[in-house]
Amino acid sequence: MNASIFRKLGVVAAVLLALAPLLLGGFGIGLMNDIGIGALVALGLVMLTGIGGVTSFGQAAFVGIAAYSTAWLTTTWHVSAWLGLPFALVLTALAALLIGMLTLRLGSHFLPISTIAWGLSVPLVLSNIEALGLHTGITNIAPVRIAGWSLQDGGAMYYLIWACVGLACWFCRNLLQSRQGRALRSLRGGSALLSSVGADAYRLRLQLFVFAALLSALAGWLYAHNNRYVSPSPFDVHASIEFLLMAVMGGLGQLPGALIGAGIVILLKNSLQDVLPLISERGGQLEVIVFSLLFLLLLHRARAGFCGFVLRHMGSRLKPILPPQIAVAQPLAMRQQPLAGSKILSVQGAVKRFGGLVAVNQVSFDVSAGEIVGLIGPNGAGKSTMFNLVTGAASLTHGSVHFLGTDVTKLSQRAVARLGMARTFQHVKLRPQMTLLDNVALGAHLRTRAGLLAAGLRLDRAEEARIFHEARVQLARIGLQGREHELAGALPLGTQRMLEIARALVADPVLLVLDEPAAGLRHAEKQALGELLRQLRRQGVTILIVEHDMDFVMKLVDRLVVMNFGSKLMEGNPAAVRRDPQVQAAYLGGTA
Repeated sequence: MNASIFRKLGVVAAVLLALAPLLLGGFGIGLMNDIGIGALVALGLVMLTGIGGVTSFGQAAFVGIAAYSTAWLTTTWHVSAWLGLPFALVLTALAALLIGMLTLRLGSHFLPISTIAWGLSVPLVLSNIEALGLHTGITNIAPVRIAGWSLQDGGAMYYLIWACVGLACWFCRNLLQSRQGRALRSLRGGSALLSSVGADAYRLRLQLFVFAALLSALAGWLYAHNNRYVSPSPFDVHASIEFLLMAVMGGLGQLPGALIGAGIVILLKNSLQDVLPLISERGGQLEVIVFSLLFLLLLHRARAGFCGFVLRHMGSRLKPILPPQIAVAQPLAMRQQPLAGSKILSVQGAVKRFGGLVAVNQVSFDVSAGEIVGLIGPNGAGKSTMFNLVTGAASLTHGSVHFLGTDVTKLSQRAVARLGMARTFQHVKLRPQMTLLDNVALGAHLRTRAGLLAAGLRLDRAEEARIFHEARVQLARIGLQGREHELAGALPLGTQRMLEIARALVADPVLLVLDEPAAGLRHAEKQALGELLRQLRRQGVTILIVEHDMDFVMKLVDRLVVMNFGSKLMEGNPAAVRRDPQVQAAYLGGTA
């Protein structure tokens, strides 16, 4: 089944939505309005939780902040509801920014627990402000007007609500298919991956947190002017859990899951409210039990939600929608490379202690432009620690690292990457559910500038064409042309390591630093990797390689730095290193 069928299904769904008020009565329209408002909040949760990995039990609080903001402004000052919209968005964004700055650095289970805390606090604050009507709330909220026409009845508001849902889905879809979207989709890969391409994981999460809050704010504005009454109870933690259930039930990883999940939960909730009172006088309590059981069943049988269930059974028959390939796309700007033979990296007296353990002890070496330098040693020699010190992934206890004449000793990995150092990882860090093309395009993050708003409004298409052109060039460079739209997770380990190198090359680095690229590769894969690295050297790329495989690295490098027990054992060309008795004793078991 071609993915274009889903486009046709989308068109059919849009037509049905447009005709729905003609087919449904007032009660049905009211349900559809509730589904649309719920879908906006769930869409934010798909982005925040499904894409960004941040679980929130407090989104209803943002709905409440926006609903009360526009209700207070329009009833107290008698201004247009359209002025209430930016007022609600700004107040909600400021609240989300403050809450996000206070909580997003929390890790593990502390972050979702903190969302429960402010999810409980916001409704409590709203119910104790006299100007907001205390527990009673605010009534007689002005309806939305368009060119003097009042959207007072549910049928008129229906089109406004679903237009907002459509625009929000369009914006999110554009965002995910952009420079910012690739970084957001990589958040689950860890901060080390993002730092290596120059992206700030904390800032990305904060932007995503505020964006999800803004979608909730839009839902709150629509809620206030649709119902024309607000009170604290609809914005408590119970409502937040319900919104999260919508996202989970529809499918946290897919944008349509927000609409599907909102429809399932609201229709099911309405049905239960009709049926359960016939079974028991405690229908409200039974409703909670039923939803809890359904949630457990969902986690057991369809953890990825409805959309995940469908994709799992139909994914092999789907063909991806391919991004445009523009042959005349302008190349990305390239950095000025240093002259061959000039010193680009200098490590002096590097020391790294972990408590009483000295992992690196007074190690010094240099790397010059145009050469391949190998950093080798037996297991536990301190190679990977030294590698992390050079790239900024770990901080030095003593000593210094200079890169291109800049002291980078105290700089972060992201700042070092910005200067022109690109790296791979000992344990491959790719996004398995992203295509080869997207994984490689992620490496161009620092070479491009389009932000979240430009991406959502499709103002970055020219830049995207240039990124994809560069990514295709690098995929061809490593022999993967024609496979751009395969998923990275389906590749064998050797090809994944090649893909990491392509991602690093897209960054247009001055220095390419490879962490055990031959680990786990078969003989033929090692030969292909070695030929690729030699080709890169001929093209002027400078390489520092940390490797355990002595035979592989001896045939490849111009110079070797040998480490043992955290100290530098010797430095020289491969032939001299092979002859050295200390190296033979430490690394080769005492044989020549």
